[in-house]
Amino acid sequence: MLQVRDFTVWLAKYNGNFIRDYLLASYMQWPSYTQISSLFSSFDNENVISQPYFNPSLPVWDILDPNSENSLKSQLQDLINSIDSPSKFEQVGVTIDDSNGPVIIDPTAIIEPSTHFIGPCYIGADAQIRHGAYIRENSWICSDSVVGHCSEIKHSILLPGAKAPHFNYVGDSILGKGVNLGAGVKLSNLRNDGTEVFLRIDGERVASGLRKFGAILGEGSQLGCNAVTNPGTILGCNSVVWPNVTVTGVHPAQSIHR
Repeated sequence: MLQVRDFTVWLAKYNGNFIRDYLLASYMQWPSYTQISSLFSSFDNENVISQPYFNPSLPVWDILDPNSENSLKSQLQDLINSIDSPSKFEQVGVTIDDSNGPVIIDPTAIIEPSTHFIGPCYIGADAQIRHGAYIRENSWICSDSVVGHCSEIKHSILLPGAKAPHFNYVGDSILGKGVNLGAGVKLSNLRNDGTEVFLRIDGERVASGLRKFGAILGEGSQLGCNAVTNPGTILGCNSVVWPNVTVTGVHPAQSIHR
């Protein structure tokens, strides 16, 4: 059984990537359904330049750790650096804050009026950013994804085909292909006391090493209107959350929450 261990408090603060990765990969016995092969089975994880890369030997949420060698922030910066002379996006009704990094928008993406972007962030091919959306720093919106009216995305990844289409908050989270958030769904990413987020796995409370950690939603998961996930929630592929339900913990594929 997984146990809470004192070293995880130190691990959350430690900046030595080699030791940190070794401990995560070998010492902690993470369930198989916390790995990329289970959560995002159709995702091409072969260093495709327009998509993030997940270390297959580590839990998926490693990419959300700013101290990780494989962090979302560092990968996004690498992507931006790989683009030669990116053109600055300009469109009537769209506002951009690039004071801390560029906003890269693929020419085929659909950007509706009254949207606001804070860099660094990336919007992939054929993605849709609809009216009133708010895309904050370190957000990676992959191809064919949707961020809808009055939805806010912050330090998160929407993998190809994921949708946050109506009044959603997505913070420090990862959404797999085919995930759909009903209107008003919130992926909470911060405990009320501001301390480290713990995962609930098989009845045990396990430190994540992260202070901000929203949700990881496996491919095809569907969340009903006004559902809420507490910090550190993981849902396996094709899970279902009924409307107005609050979910906590780590759950395997096809779990139903009512």
